[in-house]
Amino acid sequence: MSTPAKTSPTHRLLTIGTVTRRLQEEFPEISISKIRYLEDQGLLAPRRTQGGYRLFSEEDVERLETILRLQRDEFLPLRVIREELSSPGTTKGAKRRRGGLSAAQDELDIGELCERAGVTASLARELEEFGLLAPRNDNGTKLYGEGDVDVAATCAKLARYGISARHLRTFRTAADREAGLLEQIVSPALRSRNPDRRQAGLDELQRLAELAQELSQLLFWRDLKQLADR
Repeated sequence: MSTPAKTSPTHRLLTIGTVTRRLQEEFPEISISKIRYLEDQGLLAPRRTQGGYRLFSEEDVERLETILRLQRDEFLPLRVIREELSSPGTTKGAKRRRGGLSAAQDELDIGELCERAGVTASLARELEEFGLLAPRNDNGTKLYGEGDVDVAATCAKLARYGISARHLRTFRTAADREAGLLEQIVSPALRSRNPDRRQAGLDELQRLAELAQELSQLLFWRDLKQLADR
């Protein structure tokens, strides 16, 4: 009786085009350029043939799926996704901190915010002054959303390079403009008293936000590449 031939590991590897087609049902906006961008950002490391073609293992595809879900469902920035994926104990399907636009967030007072973000109260107040933190006033007590923790922590890291809250205000201005554009599109659905229509509006807002974030990242990365090539 003959022994079946072993399948070469190369046969289990997928090209970037195959990966794109495989993921399009769950992620309709996935593209070859986006996968390449995530690789440029150090989030993916597919194998390369001698001719330079990318080959993805099943583990690479699972990692890519996780990255895309964190972007789509939780709007995590790539820096945070990179940290989460490199953290020991991070497993597929692990419970995350946030669950999309419709999920409730915990609220923190300024002491809790500073402790979790690793910032001083004076920096937190400065970030708030320039609109980078957006607390809710509850009978005189300022309460900060979980998203403010990531904002404050990132601003603190940028401050080490001499970038002050005043300079960072341009990011808030750009975000406000982008959010305002999306608001014009989905606000009628979000104001609807019909639960189904409101949910449809939230789903559409989430898809639009993902595309807007991707476009911003691609344009920003293109400008930096041009700067590096000068």
